[in-house]
Order: sequence, then C-alpha cells, then structure tokens
Amino acid sequence: MNQVIFMEVSEESQIDEIVSLADRIWREHYSKILDQSQIDYMLEKFQSRNAIREQMDSQGYKYYLLQVEGLYVGFMGIKEEPEYKRLFLSKVYIDKEHRGLGYGSQTFAFLVEICRKKEYNKIWLTVNRQNESSIRAYEKNGFIKAYAQVTDIGHGYVMDDYVMEKKLSLNGTIER
Repeated sequence: MNQVIFMEVSEESQIDEIVSLADRIWREHYSKILDQSQIDYMLEKFQSRNAIREQMDSQGYKYYLLQVEGLYVGFMGIKEEPEYKRLFLSKVYIDKEHRGLGYGSQTFAFLVEICRKKEYNKIWLTVNRQNESSIRAYEKNGFIKAYAQVTDIGHGYVMDDYVMEKKLSLNGTIER
C-alpha cells in the first residue's frame, strides 16, 4: 500500500486544488443521493474558494490535501474542539479511482494521532443517511452512529445526516 502524505493547506493554489477535487468528487459521488441543483448549491456554500478561505481564516478549520506518489488523491477538513476534547472531521473525500486502497484508513490513523497528541477523546462527523458506502467505511474504521439530525442549510435544502463518532482512550486507541 502506498503511503499518504498529509499536506496542510495554506496556499491559494492548494485551495484551488481542493475546489477542483471537490467539484469532481461531489458530482460523481453525490449524484446518486442529491439532485444537481443541491450539489451546485452545496459546492458553492461549503467548497468554493471563498467558503474554504473563510472556514480557515475565521472558523478554525484546517484543510489537508492527501498526496500519494505526487498525485492529490483527496482532501479533508477538520476543526479541533479542545474545550470538548474532541476533533470534528468536517470533510473527507477521496477521488473515485483511489478509493478502496487504504487511504481512508491512513487518514483515520492520522486523525487518531492528532487526538492522541492533544489528549482528545473523540472524533465525530456528519454523513448523509443515504451515503451507505461512506457509512460502511466509517464503521470499518471504528465509528458508530450516535444519532440522526436534519439541518437547514438554506435555499430550501436540508442535510439529513447521521452524527457518527469514534471514542478514543487517552492513548489514542479505540474505546470499546
């Protein structure tokens, strides 16, 4: 298995790379779940250059590009919540031709290591309840469904999600 290099995003060219990846991945992956107009709206609202820059500059998010053998294969966005001793995995997307190669598992190991160093006891995320392939990947990596929620995101759209979490012990291992 090839090793993923996690490159923290700081340059505008890296943000442009994320925007390009997001556009390609979202249109491929979510076309089975969401209509095209909602995909367009959500890309602009959450994954446009301005949205990403705002998330990074004033909302405390960090973005990482996932690189394998010189190619960007995906990206993720996280937000540390030290007051709750947890990490929010806002986004993790891997390009279609690179799924199933262990890159997701390497990404989760990277996140567990961040949590171990900071003594966080949980990683949590939201996932569309119809996104069965992603739910299976999260469960494979130790996440459980905590509860369901519906969030109004404007423009007549909602996100119908599961909140999933992975509890960690202080040494970063999964708590059973």
